[in-house]
Amino acid sequence: MNEQGLSGTAATRADAGTIAGAVAIASGKGGVGKTWLAISLAQALARNGERVVLFDGDLGLANVDIQLGLTPAIDLGTALERQLPLARAATPCAAGFDVIAGRSGSGGLANMPLHRLAVLTAGLREVATQYDRVIIDLGAGIDRPVRMMAALCATALVVANDEPTTLTDAYALIKMLTADQAPCRVGIVVNSAQDVIQGQQTYATLAKACNNFLKLDPPLLGIIRRDPKVKEAIRAQSPLLTRHPGTTAALDVEALAGQIPLINLT
Repeated sequence: MNEQGLSGTAATRADAGTIAGAVAIASGKGGVGKTWLAISLAQALARNGERVVLFDGDLGLANVDIQLGLTPAIDLGTALERQLPLARAATPCAAGFDVIAGRSGSGGLANMPLHRLAVLTAGLREVATQYDRVIIDLGAGIDRPVRMMAALCATALVVANDEPTTLTDAYALIKMLTADQAPCRVGIVVNSAQDVIQGQQTYATLAKACNNFLKLDPPLLGIIRRDPKVKEAIRAQSPLLTRHPGTTAALDVEALAGQIPLINLT
Protein backbone atom coordinates (compact mmCIF):
# COMPACT_ATOMS: atom_id res chain seq x y z
CA MET A 1 0.00 0.00 0.00
CA ASN A 2 1.14 3.50 -0.70
CA GLU A 3 1.64 5.87 2.21
CA GLN A 4 -0.36 8.96 1.39
CA GLY A 5 -0.12 12.52 2.70
CA LEU A 6 -2.97 14.68 3.92
CA SER A 7 -4.79 17.45 2.19
CA GLY A 8 -8.16 19.19 2.30
CA THR A 9 -10.63 17.88 4.84
CA ALA A 10 -8.29 15.08 5.85
CA ALA A 11 -5.86 17.66 7.20
CA THR A 12 -8.57 18.80 9.61
CA ARG A 13 -8.94 15.26 10.86
CA ALA A 14 -5.30 14.32 11.36
CA ASP A 15 -3.11 17.33 10.84
CA ALA A 16 -0.75 16.26 13.62
CA GLY A 17 -0.12 12.87 12.01
CA THR A 18 -0.89 9.42 13.28
CA ILE A 19 -0.34 8.09 16.78
CA ALA A 20 2.47 5.56 16.70
CA GLY A 21 1.16 2.29 18.06
CA ALA A 22 -2.51 3.18 17.62
CA VAL A 23 -4.72 0.59 15.95
CA ALA A 24 -8.31 1.24 14.86
CA ILE A 25 -10.74 -1.68 14.80
CA ALA A 26 -13.29 -0.77 12.14
CA SER A 27 -16.11 -2.21 10.09
CA GLY A 28 -18.50 -0.86 7.54
CA LYS A 29 -21.37 -2.75 9.13
CA GLY A 30 -22.31 -3.57 12.70
CA GLY A 31 -22.64 -7.08 14.03
CA VAL A 32 -19.34 -8.46 12.74
CA GLY A 33 -17.75 -8.90 16.19
CA LYS A 34 -15.68 -5.71 16.07
CA THR A 35 -15.96 -4.85 19.78
CA TRP A 36 -15.29 -8.40 20.88
CA LEU A 37 -12.21 -8.45 18.65
CA ALA A 38 -10.98 -5.12 20.04
CA ILE A 39 -11.27 -6.43 23.61
CA SER A 40 -9.59 -9.73 22.77
CA LEU A 41 -6.77 -8.08 20.84
CA ALA A 42 -6.16 -5.61 23.68
CA GLN A 43 -5.88 -8.49 26.13
CA ALA A 44 -3.57 -10.49 23.85
CA LEU A 45 -1.25 -7.51 23.40
CA ALA A 46 -1.25 -6.87 27.15
CA ARG A 47 -0.30 -10.49 27.72
CA ASN A 48 2.63 -9.90 25.38
CA GLY A 49 3.91 -7.28 27.80
CA GLU A 50 2.54 -4.10 26.21
CA ARG A 51 0.88 -1.28 28.11
CA VAL A 52 -2.50 -1.11 26.38
CA VAL A 53 -5.49 1.20 26.58
CA LEU A 54 -8.74 0.35 24.80
CA PHE A 55 -10.80 3.39 23.82
CA ASP A 56 -14.49 2.90 23.06
CA GLY A 57 -14.83 5.10 19.99
CA ASP A 58 -18.37 4.02 19.17
CA LEU A 59 -19.86 7.36 20.12
CA GLY A 60 -23.42 6.26 19.41
CA LEU A 61 -23.57 2.71 20.80
CA ALA A 62 -20.72 2.29 23.26
CA ASN A 63 -20.61 -1.18 24.80
CA VAL A 64 -17.01 -2.12 25.65
CA ASP A 65 -17.76 -1.66 29.36
CA ILE A 66 -20.84 -3.89 29.07
CA GLN A 67 -18.91 -6.73 27.43
CA LEU A 68 -16.29 -6.47 30.18
CA GLY A 69 -18.75 -6.06 33.04
CA LEU A 70 -17.14 -2.75 34.05
CA THR A 71 -18.76 0.17 35.85
CA PRO A 72 -16.32 3.06 35.33
CA ALA A 73 -16.45 5.95 37.78
CA ILE A 74 -15.75 8.34 34.90
CA ASP A 75 -16.75 7.61 31.32
CA LEU A 76 -15.97 9.52 28.14
CA GLY A 77 -19.09 11.67 28.36
CA THR A 78 -18.34 12.71 31.93
CA ALA A 79 -14.73 13.55 31.08
CA LEU A 80 -15.82 15.76 28.19
CA GLU A 81 -18.62 17.45 30.13
CA ARG A 82 -16.34 18.26 33.07
CA GLN A 83 -13.40 19.12 30.81
CA LEU A 84 -11.26 16.53 32.58
CA PRO A 85 -8.08 15.08 31.12
CA LEU A 86 -9.07 11.98 29.17
CA ALA A 87 -6.62 9.94 31.22
CA ARG A 88 -8.94 10.42 34.21
CA ALA A 89 -11.43 8.14 32.42
CA ALA A 90 -8.94 5.28 32.06
CA THR A 91 -10.26 2.36 34.10
CA PRO A 92 -8.09 -0.72 34.77
CA CYS A 93 -9.73 -4.04 34.03
CA ALA A 94 -8.83 -7.50 35.25
CA ALA A 95 -7.79 -8.55 31.74
CA GLY A 96 -4.60 -6.49 32.13
CA PHE A 97 -5.33 -3.33 30.14
CA ASP A 98 -7.05 0.00 30.71
CA VAL A 99 -10.41 1.02 29.23
CA ILE A 100 -11.78 4.45 28.38
CA ALA A 101 -15.46 3.64 28.25
CA GLY A 102 -18.10 5.43 26.25
CA ARG A 103 -21.51 6.27 27.63
CA SER A 104 -23.57 3.10 27.38
CA GLY A 105 -27.22 3.46 26.47
CA SER A 106 -26.86 7.06 25.30
CA GLY A 107 -26.51 8.45 21.81
CA GLY A 108 -25.60 11.88 23.13
CA LEU A 109 -22.05 11.75 21.79
CA ALA A 110 -22.99 10.49 18.34
CA ASN A 111 -23.55 13.95 16.85
CA MET A 112 -20.55 15.58 18.47
CA PRO A 113 -19.63 18.82 16.65
CA LEU A 114 -16.29 19.16 14.94
CA HIS A 115 -14.69 21.35 17.61
CA ARG A 116 -15.53 18.79 20.32
CA LEU A 117 -14.18 16.00 18.15
CA ALA A 118 -10.95 17.98 17.89
CA VAL A 119 -10.80 18.20 21.69
CA LEU A 120 -11.40 14.47 21.91
CA THR A 121 -8.65 13.59 19.43
CA ALA A 122 -6.22 15.92 21.22
CA GLY A 123 -7.04 14.09 24.44
CA LEU A 124 -6.37 10.74 22.79
CA ARG A 125 -2.96 11.96 21.64
CA GLU A 126 -2.13 12.92 25.23
CA VAL A 127 -3.35 9.59 26.61
CA ALA A 128 -1.29 7.72 24.01
CA THR A 129 1.95 9.02 25.52
CA GLN A 130 1.29 6.83 28.57
CA TYR A 131 0.88 3.55 26.67
CA ASP A 132 2.65 1.33 24.17
CA ARG A 133 -0.57 0.62 22.32
CA VAL A 134 -3.88 2.39 21.84
CA ILE A 135 -6.73 0.26 20.50
CA ILE A 136 -9.70 2.29 19.24
CA ASP A 137 -12.97 0.41 18.82
CA LEU A 138 -14.65 2.55 16.17
CA GLY A 139 -18.36 2.76 15.51
CA ALA A 140 -19.67 0.93 12.47
CA GLY A 141 -20.16 2.86 9.25
CA ILE A 142 -18.44 5.72 7.47
CA ASP A 143 -19.58 8.79 9.42
CA ARG A 144 -17.22 11.66 10.20
CA PRO A 145 -16.28 10.59 13.77
CA VAL A 146 -15.34 7.13 12.50
CA ARG A 147 -13.11 8.49 9.76
CA MET A 148 -11.62 11.19 11.98
CA MET A 149 -10.53 8.71 14.64
CA ALA A 150 -9.34 6.21 12.05
CA ALA A 151 -7.06 8.94 10.71
CA LEU A 152 -5.41 9.12 14.15
CA CYS A 153 -4.22 5.55 13.83
CA ALA A 154 -1.24 4.23 11.98
CA THR A 155 -3.12 1.02 11.27
CA ALA A 156 -6.81 0.32 10.69
CA LEU A 157 -8.02 -3.27 10.90
CA VAL A 158 -11.20 -3.59 8.85
CA VAL A 159 -13.25 -6.50 10.18
CA ALA A 160 -15.44 -8.44 7.74
CA ASN A 161 -17.14 -11.78 7.35
CA ASP A 162 -18.59 -13.69 4.42
CA GLU A 163 -21.97 -11.88 4.32
CA PRO A 164 -22.30 -9.91 1.07
CA THR A 165 -23.59 -6.77 2.81
CA THR A 166 -20.68 -6.87 5.24
CA LEU A 167 -18.20 -7.08 2.38
CA THR A 168 -19.92 -4.24 0.53
CA ASP A 169 -19.83 -2.01 3.60
CA ALA A 170 -16.21 -2.92 4.39
CA TYR A 171 -15.27 -1.91 0.86
CA ALA A 172 -17.20 1.37 1.28
CA LEU A 173 -15.23 2.16 4.44
CA ILE A 174 -11.91 1.47 2.74
CA LYS A 175 -13.01 3.61 -0.20
CA MET A 176 -13.86 6.53 2.09
CA LEU A 177 -10.55 6.28 3.96
CA THR A 178 -8.80 6.32 0.61
CA ALA A 179 -10.80 9.34 -0.57
CA ASP A 180 -9.93 11.14 2.68
CA GLN A 181 -6.27 10.32 2.10
CA ALA A 182 -6.26 8.95 5.63
CA PRO A 183 -2.68 8.02 6.54
CA CYS A 184 -3.59 4.73 8.25
CA ARG A 185 -2.47 1.49 6.66
CA VAL A 186 -5.49 -0.72 6.13
CA GLY A 187 -5.40 -4.43 6.88
CA ILE A 188 -8.21 -6.99 6.70
CA VAL A 189 -9.33 -9.33 9.47
CA VAL A 190 -11.91 -11.98 8.58
CA ASN A 191 -14.02 -12.86 11.60
CA SER A 192 -16.21 -15.86 12.29
CA ALA A 193 -14.86 -17.87 9.37
CA GLN A 194 -15.97 -21.47 9.03
CA ASP A 195 -12.35 -22.44 8.49
CA VAL A 196 -9.11 -20.97 7.14
CA ILE A 197 -10.02 -21.73 3.52
CA GLN A 198 -13.34 -19.90 3.78
CA GLY A 199 -11.58 -17.01 5.49
CA GLN A 200 -9.11 -16.76 2.64
CA GLN A 201 -11.95 -16.82 0.11
CA THR A 202 -13.74 -14.01 1.97
CA TYR A 203 -10.57 -11.95 2.00
CA ALA A 204 -9.98 -12.61 -1.70
CA THR A 205 -13.43 -11.24 -2.57
CA LEU A 206 -12.82 -7.99 -0.67
CA ALA A 207 -9.23 -7.65 -1.85
CA LYS A 208 -10.27 -8.09 -5.49
CA ALA A 209 -12.74 -5.19 -5.22
CA CYS A 210 -10.11 -3.00 -3.58
CA ASN A 211 -7.58 -3.82 -6.28
CA ASN A 212 -9.98 -3.39 -9.21
CA PHE A 213 -11.58 -0.12 -8.14
CA LEU A 214 -9.16 1.49 -5.66
CA LYS A 215 -5.83 0.09 -6.87
CA LEU A 216 -5.12 -1.02 -3.31
CA ASP A 217 -3.91 -4.35 -1.97
CA PRO A 218 -4.78 -4.38 1.75
CA PRO A 219 -3.10 -7.36 3.40
CA LEU A 220 -4.86 -10.16 5.23
CA LEU A 221 -3.69 -9.83 8.83
CA GLY A 222 -5.81 -12.49 10.46
CA ILE A 223 -8.57 -15.07 10.19
CA ILE A 224 -10.65 -15.68 13.32
CA ARG A 225 -12.44 -18.99 13.05
CA ARG A 226 -16.02 -19.42 14.22
CA ASP A 227 -16.09 -20.52 17.85
CA PRO A 228 -19.17 -21.03 20.07
CA LYS A 229 -17.12 -20.03 23.10
CA VAL A 230 -17.09 -16.43 21.85
CA LYS A 231 -20.81 -15.88 22.41
CA GLU A 232 -20.64 -17.67 25.74
CA ALA A 233 -17.84 -15.37 26.93
CA ILE A 234 -19.75 -12.27 25.78
CA ARG A 235 -22.86 -13.42 27.64
CA ALA A 236 -20.72 -13.96 30.74
CA GLN A 237 -19.17 -10.47 30.35
CA SER A 238 -15.75 -12.05 30.48
CA PRO A 239 -12.89 -11.79 27.94
CA LEU A 240 -12.43 -14.94 25.88
CA LEU A 241 -8.73 -15.24 26.68
CA THR A 242 -9.60 -15.27 30.37
CA ARG A 243 -12.64 -17.53 30.24
CA HIS A 244 -11.61 -19.94 27.49
CA PRO A 245 -7.87 -19.69 26.84
CA GLY A 246 -6.66 -22.09 24.18
CA THR A 247 -9.96 -22.23 22.31
CA THR A 248 -9.93 -21.79 18.53
CA ALA A 249 -10.81 -18.10 18.39
CA ALA A 250 -8.46 -17.30 21.30
CA LEU A 251 -5.53 -18.87 19.45
CA ASP A 252 -6.44 -16.94 16.29
CA VAL A 253 -6.55 -13.62 18.17
CA GLU A 254 -3.18 -14.37 19.75
CA ALA A 255 -1.79 -15.02 16.27
CA LEU A 256 -3.21 -11.67 15.12
CA ALA A 257 -1.62 -9.95 18.12
CA GLY A 258 1.69 -11.40 17.04
CA GLN A 259 1.33 -9.68 13.67
CA ILE A 260 0.67 -6.21 15.08
CA PRO A 261 4.23 -5.39 16.22
CA LEU A 262 5.52 -6.50 12.80
CA ILE A 263 3.58 -3.72 11.05
CA ASN A 264 5.53 -0.53 10.52
CA LEU A 265 3.52 1.86 12.67
CA THR A 266 5.71 4.94 12.35
